[in-house]
Amino acid sequence: MIARIATEISLNKLFDYEVPPEMEASISVGSRVRVSFNNREVMGYVAELVSQPIEELDASPLLPGTPKYRQKLKPILKIVGKQSLITPKVKDLALWMATYYCCSIEVALRSLLPEAVRREREGWKKQLFVRYNVEAPEPKKLTQRQQEILAFIQKHGELPLVDLTEQLSCTADTVRRIERTGKISVAPLKVGRDPYANVQILPTKALTLNQEQAVCLKQITEAMDSSDLATRKPFLLFGVTGSGKTEIYLQAIAHALQKGQGAIVLVPEISLTPQTVERFKSRFAEEPLRAEVAVLHSHLSDGERHDEWHKIRRGDAKIVIGARSAIFAPVDPLGVIIVDEEHEHSYKQEESPRYNARDVAVVRAQMEETVVVLGSATPSMESYYNTSQGKYTLLRLSKRVDDIQMPQVAVVDMCSEIRVDRGIPLFSTRLKEAIRLQLEESRQVILFLNRRGYATQLQCPDCGYVAECTYCSVSMVYHRRAQLLKCHICGHHIQAPYHCPECRKSNIRHSGAGTERVEETLQKLFPQARIRRMDSDTLKKKEDYRNILNAFGAGKIDILLGTQIITKGLHFPRVTLVGILNADISLHRPDFRASERTFQLITQVAGRAGRGTDEGEVIVQTFTPSAPAILYAKHHDYESFYADEIVSRKELHYPPSSRLALLTIRSMDEEKLQLTAQHIREQLDGESFKSIRPLVINGPVPALLERSMGYYRYHILLRTVRMMPLSRKLFELFQSVKCPKGVSFTVDIDPLDLT
Repeated sequence: MIARIATEISLNKLFDYEVPPEMEASISVGSRVRVSFNNREVMGYVAELVSQPIEELDASPLLPGTPKYRQKLKPILKIVGKQSLITPKVKDLALWMATYYCCSIEVALRSLLPEAVRREREGWKKQLFVRYNVEAPEPKKLTQRQQEILAFIQKHGELPLVDLTEQLSCTADTVRRIERTGKISVAPLKVGRDPYANVQILPTKALTLNQEQAVCLKQITEAMDSSDLATRKPFLLFGVTGSGKTEIYLQAIAHALQKGQGAIVLVPEISLTPQTVERFKSRFAEEPLRAEVAVLHSHLSDGERHDEWHKIRRGDAKIVIGARSAIFAPVDPLGVIIVDEEHEHSYKQEESPRYNARDVAVVRAQMEETVVVLGSATPSMESYYNTSQGKYTLLRLSKRVDDIQMPQVAVVDMCSEIRVDRGIPLFSTRLKEAIRLQLEESRQVILFLNRRGYATQLQCPDCGYVAECTYCSVSMVYHRRAQLLKCHICGHHIQAPYHCPECRKSNIRHSGAGTERVEETLQKLFPQARIRRMDSDTLKKKEDYRNILNAFGAGKIDILLGTQIITKGLHFPRVTLVGILNADISLHRPDFRASERTFQLITQVAGRAGRGTDEGEVIVQTFTPSAPAILYAKHHDYESFYADEIVSRKELHYPPSSRLALLTIRSMDEEKLQLTAQHIREQLDGESFKSIRPLVINGPVPALLERSMGYYRYHILLRTVRMMPLSRKLFELFQSVKCPKGVSFTVDIDPLDLT
């Protein structure tokens, strides 16, 4: 037997190794192995098992160009672990990712597993347990105290040693003396780490669906039951905020469980709230559809992530909820994949492999012949366009459940609020009055500003000095409480100066407002209100997010102020007012998606209001009230926004009618950078890329964020219609170009950030 192995060295090749006869019964595709490579031992993954080595060049079905081996093959040294970690189906998904996202096979395979799972040493937590031995004879000589301890152990059968010593106030030595009689045993056992072990889960029942929900669920379950692959096109569940999309997800998962299948539910990291997880755990807490729910996201400790992942691999957990990397969870068989808030940019990974979990979910569903549901109140332009092209099936929820009305949205032109003597206020007169009325009626308020810190800029009015980051081409943000200037790109920070570093005058000023300043102003305007701020500066511990939301849900907070963290995934019926303080922040970015992002943000934040019996109100403060994104968001009119936006996208050959690839070249040496960027452009203009038509190439030009973390950056943007042929050519280019020392370049397929 021959194993084709991807080593953990990024060479983008599979290497043939002989499988020793004694290992043949225990090795499989996905097994981790230790092999000899260039006179040293390395880890690797079995990508394929065959009966003979490659006979000729280009014979490998997985990786054309893998060389043949003329000498005797080296044997595998060791199989690591008892179970293969990568299932064959997920392995095929990684091979597709390597081709499409222009990365090596090793990088793609490594992304399938959390780091805590990849380690050679087992990561199980072990704890000493005391067990009562029923069959052992009764000990003859025990003290009164030892008899009490033994009786307690007999009553419980088995319990942790630490719990025993704490509850009975005895020492481990006393327990060990009883162990010598043979009536009890003390031994280490594996202990699972459950991030939700201390959370009380109350079982819930399925809700009655309204007519729209029932129609959508019927189409999804019929596709799950059908053997006709044509009916299993991806579903786009387009429902307004509060329309009951989550209930459809839950009942679709219940249908999968009835068929003996599992489910993967992807949520953006910011939406991975206690509400979301606990709602899923509650629904499947009791028979007849009792199922364990595993959670995978970055806020877990390494140990928790290790244990949750192995629960899935063993088949103990049939339902997986997590952020983007949860799409690789080894659920088998897989009945349905759900991507909630499918438009979210956090599904896109910024490091290699630069995959979009939403798109990988669609490909995995096709490979495993299962159903994928993409849900959103503000679908991405790409997904909605795919419904118009017949690639996706559109499911529509046009109203909220229980006929709850959508909130009324008022747009305030902040130009009319400017005061000659005091400049631009943080709060318009209308918003201040609305907050006051809600507080008087003991209702709750959510305020959104997508900018943290106290002030966005520190500037000297005398000499014009602006505090800029030493390593990035951006100004530093003033954080008043910490008295620091921070760069929100690289994290560099310095002590905030009291005098201008250039002219030494003391009238240095702060301009622009962040959430810290808004919080301070709120406390002055409404001193009796209970106010909490939620942004990355206040959420230091993993339980902070849950604690603040629990307090808000219990009515212990009157005003919740935050950044994008609070824009979605929250359901609080007592919230009747939502205020958006500066709707223009994302609107005027130099990005063709700026209008789309603004529409999505306003609509999603507005959706937090009026989810109970009381009518909701949303106040949007802006300096450009006539902008289409703001006008359409005011009327919750996605279709009109899409129809308006798609015209310019097609004219400019931008997604969704075209596809993008972004090459980023970076170096600390600007001259080397320019020469390398020009060389890469010459390669793109060569014969190799002439077969790809249409192909539009722009650049090289300095990136919008020209300098980041000390590196100068240049961009080359490519536009085409079919991406896979271009991906293959770009990966060949990526491998062939030899950059000078200190220069690197990356390839990003379907980029979402062009800065």
